[in-house]
Amino acid sequence: MAVMTQIEVKQFAALSTKELFEIYKLRVAVFVVEQKCYYQEVDDDDLISYHVMFKNAEGDLMAYARIIPEENQSVARIGRVVVNPKYRGGGLGRELVQATLDKSKELFPEAAKIVLAGQEYLKYFYHSFGFRDVSDVYLEDNIPHIDMELALKN
Repeated sequence: MAVMTQIEVKQFAALSTKELFEIYKLRVAVFVVEQKCYYQEVDDDDLISYHVMFKNAEGDLMAYARIIPEENQSVARIGRVVVNPKYRGGGLGRELVQATLDKSKELFPEAAKIVLAGQEYLKYFYHSFGFRDVSDVYLEDNIPHIDMELALKN
């Protein structure tokens, strides 16, 4: 992708109101409207998460994910992995997941694993990063998901 990308990682309190608006706008556009899935998209995990944002030179949100720490910090959870439809098809999703994994390891050096609940159709995408399935397929908000984890070497 020829678009210049900057990566920012911020905790909730450090997000500007514009950043928060852009995050919620993108997540609702994709997870609620595009996927026709009606659920409480904004949740309390946002308050404790690290928000990973890929922006272009103009500051537009190109892709986003969040890292949710577990209380004892032995596990990092990744969620809301999303690429803005305008920027799909150029490998940005792969860059986003790799950057999120790298940041998770940096933020939680004692973590034994990184976990996520991935949509089933992305199973092999996540497998390419070393994730393995730890559940059967189940419906979450009417969308097939699989729980996955990536064991970390400490």
